[in-house]
Amino acid sequence: MSPALPEGDVPPDDGALPTSVLDGAQRRAFGVYLHVPFCAVRCGYCDFNTYTATELGGGASQAAYAATALDEIALAARVLRDAGLPARPVQTVFVGGGTPTLLPVDDLVRLLGGVRDAWGLDPGAEVTTEANPDSVTPDGLARLAAAGFTRVSFGMQSAVPHVLATLERTHDPARVPDVVRWARDAGLRVSLDLIYGTPGESLADWRRSVEAALATGVDHVSAYALVVEAGTRMAGQVRRGELTLPDEDDQAAKYELADDLLTAAGLGWYEVSNWARTPADASRHNLGYWRGDDWWGVGPGAHSHVGGTRWWNVKHPRAYADRLAAGRSPAAGRESVDAATARLERVMLGVRIAEGLPLDDLDATARATVAGLVADGLVDARAALGADGPRRVLLTRRGRLLADAVVRALVG
Repeated sequence: MSPALPEGDVPPDDGALPTSVLDGAQRRAFGVYLHVPFCAVRCGYCDFNTYTATELGGGASQAAYAATALDEIALAARVLRDAGLPARPVQTVFVGGGTPTLLPVDDLVRLLGGVRDAWGLDPGAEVTTEANPDSVTPDGLARLAAAGFTRVSFGMQSAVPHVLATLERTHDPARVPDVVRWARDAGLRVSLDLIYGTPGESLADWRRSVEAALATGVDHVSAYALVVEAGTRMAGQVRRGELTLPDEDDQAAKYELADDLLTAAGLGWYEVSNWARTPADASRHNLGYWRGDDWWGVGPGAHSHVGGTRWWNVKHPRAYADRLAAGRSPAAGRESVDAATARLERVMLGVRIAEGLPLDDLDATARATVAGLVADGLVDARAALGADGPRRVLLTRRGRLLADAVVRALVG
């Protein structure tokens, strides 16, 4: 099961936002996240808010989903307009899940059309969909590109069959080069997502996966350490001793190997778990999260943030559809970010990206700790001294491995 929603204030039924969201709105980019909560099967490690098609019916069904999500887009446009926010064309759209490409291409095109009709798309907008390698065709990818999609992120996870089997992934790894080629032929930028630290995965297995990803010529790779969340099927396997998780040294060795291989191939890190060949290949949508921009999350369980106000939708697709059918906001809870939380998040997110965190964003106590972090090899000395521009906290590779410890040192 996916994790419980956070606690928060009860939002108004009409979704109205406080006037505080207007502060600085013109300086913040606006993006849209579209959650598609369907998968062909649920993988044993997954704790995302997803459902198989057979679990749902009625207004929550896969067939009805696009129309339901369009209702929320219409509500979102009304809420933002009534709040007095300036008209801002959408800079980025990210369709995630689940497996968005389980929806018919026409439904994905309708959803993007709804976003375009509600706010307009910036001429250079980045429009991404996630996809599984076994859920796309050359024709479908070409139609998405023709409709305005610019990028696809494939869940490759591994090139090694026994690792994929442990993760309960269903695709054939031999298909990955084909889908990358199809997407690029359609004019789409392509990212591959990898997972390291699967029980039973050797360092040689991991090398094989990274090298296979690079062999496709892809210009963006995400590499995430496997986290086994409570309540998942894999957590039960670990608890019963059926699977053994790797230790921290194994995880660190795999991260360093990935960084070595990706860097040698010309991809530079721009966020702790993400590498891109050029700045244009980076995920602008995800950078918006890390920089604290505004976004509206459409779909069951989706989270949104506008001007320091955050909210999250009800999790179950049936409850989500019922609320929208009744003309009510699907939001389940809401919170306003106070100054202390905003400071913590600015540090936590800012240090994760390669542009670094400006020292001016830290208070005097935090600035005093930076010298010690440099001495410990966690923060780049030249960046901290301002040798190449404004002084900033920029993680070394060792610092990336210990990013949480750097955050704790900076926030006290």
